[in-house]
Amino acid sequence: MQTNEIYDRLTDLFRELFADDSIVLTPQTTANDIEGWDSFNHISVVVAVETRFGVKMTTAEIEGLANVGALVAAIESKLPR
Repeated sequence: MQTNEIYDRLTDLFRELFADDSIVLTPQTTANDIEGWDSFNHISVVVAVETRFGVKMTTAEIEGLANVGALVAAIESKLPR
């Protein structure tokens, strides 16, 4: 899966989770940039990502996600090549 496809799928996921069709994700996007993305909803994001992409993230990986770029990198590292 190409990086741009991951961003497209993540954008759709975020738009659904946060009920906001105006969300556009970039590598620098953080929780502060998206209304409603708090620590509780972060868990929902991670669970949805794991389900949609068929990956499993460790607690350390989840805690290390500083922005969407880090999330994309984590997804890419877990997808078959």
